[in-house]
Amino acid sequence: MKFFIVDVFAENKYEGNQLAVFIPERKIDTTEMQKIAREMNFSETTFIMSGLQDNGGYDVKIFSPDSELPFAGHPTLGTAYVINYLIDRSEGSEVKLNLPVGQIPVIFEDKYAWMTQNQPEFGANVEIDRISAALEINRDDINTDFPIQVVSTGLPSVIVHLKSLDALSRCKIGHRAYADLLKDLGDVNLLVFTTETASPENDINVRLFMPIPGYLEDPATGSANGNLAGYLLEHNFFNSNEINYRVEQGAFIGRPSLLKIHAKKTDIHYHIQVGGQIIVVSEGKWY
Repeated sequence: MKFFIVDVFAENKYEGNQLAVFIPERKIDTTEMQKIAREMNFSETTFIMSGLQDNGGYDVKIFSPDSELPFAGHPTLGTAYVINYLIDRSEGSEVKLNLPVGQIPVIFEDKYAWMTQNQPEFGANVEIDRISAALEINRDDINTDFPIQVVSTGLPSVIVHLKSLDALSRCKIGHRAYADLLKDLGDVNLLVFTTETASPENDINVRLFMPIPGYLEDPATGSANGNLAGYLLEHNFFNSNEINYRVEQGAFIGRPSLLKIHAKKTDIHYHIQVGGQIIVVSEGKWY
């Protein structure tokens, strides 16, 4: 199999979120794909399972080191980029991926790729004491003007608004408290954000902790930032039904990332686009 490694939501090489994209040249089953994803040990690895289908999309599978995923943001953008520029070499304006959550279109504009996410679903509110314990921060670090809430456009996140960049920097996972939270809410990641940013040209700083063994931090998360965009619109965070903003993520773990968000709410319909740049790092053959 041929494969590519790309950095997604990266402004420079070795930034953003790493992704391995495989193009199987033979029959491959789920067990082997899972083993390959574990061998790569990136947060996600994808497999392009077909050429262009009758519905205009390409069948794609996404795996974390531990399980198959119905949807994930940076794998969607990175895989679409590989199809468009490195496999088909069409450099067209759109690629559609057929995923378990449905068909996801990715649009290419200049050097950025944009995906349109599914309609957000708004779930339960979470008690502040449980979140402060899970993040090992003080109750006073959390802004209670907005709810702590589960939101999903494919993969659910608990959205937590913090008062400062300092509070964001002090977040670390309390394993027992997070494990208890997962027992009640299912596999939800924790997204914490603040409007204090390290770079003045950006609008929001995000950190994302994943519900996988070790509760690792993700350097750039398209799906969860789509969840956040739905949350911001639902709660009128920016006092507007149409928002455009820049997200910085990943600097705390040495992989600075930039995500761009366009989102709009019309009545009860949400249009959420998450965009970023993809940089090819390597290609090779898997034996």
